[in-house]
Order: sequence, then structure tokens, then C-alpha cells
Amino acid sequence: MADLALTLFLYGTLRHLDLLEVVLGRRPAADELTPAVLDHAAVTWVAGESYPMIRLGLPDAQATGLLLSGLSAEDRARLDFYEGGFGYDVVDVTTSAGDAQMYLPGPQVGPPGAPFDLDTWVADWGGLSVEAACEVMRHMGVRPATEVARMFPAIRKRAGSRLRAGQKPTGGTGRIEFDSRHLAYADFYALEDFTLRTETFDGDMTPPLRRAVFHGMDAALVLPYDPVRDRVLLVEQARLGPIARGDAGAWQLEPIAGHVDPGETPEEAARREAQEEARLDLQSLELVAEAYASPGGSTDFFYIYVGIADLPDGSDGVAGLESEGENIRSHLLDFDDFMARLDAQQLSVAPLVLAGYWLARHRDRLRSA
Repeated sequence: MADLALTLFLYGTLRHLDLLEVVLGRRPAADELTPAVLDHAAVTWVAGESYPMIRLGLPDAQATGLLLSGLSAEDRARLDFYEGGFGYDVVDVTTSAGDAQMYLPGPQVGPPGAPFDLDTWVADWGGLSVEAACEVMRHMGVRPATEVARMFPAIRKRAGSRLRAGQKPTGGTGRIEFDSRHLAYADFYALEDFTLRTETFDGDMTPPLRRAVFHGMDAALVLPYDPVRDRVLLVEQARLGPIARGDAGAWQLEPIAGHVDPGETPEEAARREAQEEARLDLQSLELVAEAYASPGGSTDFFYIYVGIADLPDGSDGVAGLESEGENIRSHLLDFDDFMARLDAQQLSVAPLVLAGYWLARHRDRLRSA
């Protein structure tokens, strides 16, 4: 049985070798992977989700996969940690390539969908999943797998932020060398300690620098504007930044905003948040800026838009997702009133100020369109 525990039948996303390498901490050798078939089983998408499931006891079905053999105890511990927070059982199976164990999802995983296709998953979700796995495995030996699974939605959002950053550098480039990296805190957000050196402008390297960075998530922010009625919509809610800073004015007027979800573009996030926070359907989006909020110590990156919308009387009110504890009130402001508040320093959320002055510059074009 001990030998059986060191052989696994892989039928789902762990067949993607880049992901398997992150989880194992090494690239498996070619002779450790053997194509295999499991009879009376089928691999499908979980309906409405981005990952697969396997079903057993299906007379005419076959599940293709890989037999991963020669695992060390450390290899198996890493695999168990990665899969351990999601309620999988470990079962013994007999495949065309030999006996093995397999991670079997329980009924809580959800109903089956269409047949699973690994190439489609790699194209749509592979990069995000590999990036997320890098953070997941950093928690091994620090916190239990069930706790990491609870954090997984936030981990995936942070992974999406890193993917977007890699696809579109925003500034100058140079050498960066890390002596150490440590996740001092991680949950919905994360705090990381660094010791690093960066290239100087004369081509040398700085001495080792101890620094810390706040890991947030990319966010989409949108200021709705009605060019016909010449008015904007702002939302108001209690905000933790002012509360923690000791600001009695915790209820802030701001643009509609929310994190970019995995598999979502910033534009899609802006439209979704407009629906959730103000029940608005945006007609079009005007890009104001793609920018870091505070690059000295935070990864927060904002996609800021002005959203063209129909804002008749009565389109303000109270909205927000109850599942997220949101209680959001929206306000309609005529453009002149909005600009007067900006000029009087009565609005204290920087992306709103930026979007407001952008709107002032482009207002004539938007009204004449």
C-alpha cells in the first residue's frame, strides 16, 4: 500500500506540466509519467466553473490521464497539500497502466457539465492557475490546506493581477535581485517582506534593502456620466481606510469600484460593478488611466473609466451585494456641482478626483458625440 500511495492517476488540471511542476517543486522526469486510461469513468467540467471533476461507475465511459509514479514522500505531501483543502477523497484505482491512487471530488463539488478539454483549460485558465499555485505552495508548512482553500478566491485575484502586470510593463526596466521573500501575512490581502537589490542609474546595484509591500488586487473604477443631462453619479459607503486612519468622515463619495475577478477583463469588471453597486447599465467606457495607486509600497493597480450612462431623476438609491455586506448609496450631481466640490477639496478619493478632471477636459467631446 505504501508503494501505491506513491503513484497517482492524474485526470484533470495537474496534467498541465507547468502546474504540476509548481506543486511538486520540480519538473517530473519523462519516465515518471505514463499515459493511462481509467475505465467506467468520465472527466467533465464542473457546471459553471473553471475546473474539472471525475465521475465513476459509468459503464461505457473512459477517462484518459497520466500515471505519475516514483513519487517521494515529500512529493506526495506537496500534492496532498495542494488538493487537501477542497474536500477530495483519496481512492485506489486500477488503470490501463497499473494500480494507483486518485483524488476523487465529493458531491459538494457541484453538478457535471460538458466533457473536460485540457487544451481549452490551459488556454483559458492555465496561466492563472500556475500563478495561483505559486502562492498556494508558499503556505505549505505555515497554515493548513483548509485555510488556504478559504483564501483561494483572493489568491486567484492576486494571481490575475500578476498576470496582467507581466503582459504589459508600465515603466522602465532593470535588474532586480531578491535575497529573501517572506509572506508575513496573507488572507483577503497579503503583506510581503523583501530583502532585495535594484539596479542603479550608473549600472551598479544597491546594497540589500529591507522593504515590505501590500499585495492588493487590480481594480476597475468607473465614474458614470450622462452627457445629455450633464450629470454624474457617485456612490457612498463606509470605507475601512478612513476608519483605520482615524478619520471621522468614513462615509466617502467615490466612483463605482471593485476588484477584477479571475477570467474577467477590467472593462467587464467595471460593467459588473456598475450593476451591483448602482443597478446601472453602462453604454460605453472611456479609459481615463491605467495606473498604480501608490507604487512605493502597494501593488494596487487601477483601471479608471468614465462610463457613459443614462442617469434620469430617480436613478440614485441604495444598492450593493448583501452577500458581501455592501450598503451603498448613490448620488446624482450636476456637473457644475461636481466640479465645485472638486475645486473646494470636498472629495477625498484620488481616483474620483482624477476621473473628474479628466471629464472636465473631455466633456465637450462627450456632449457633442
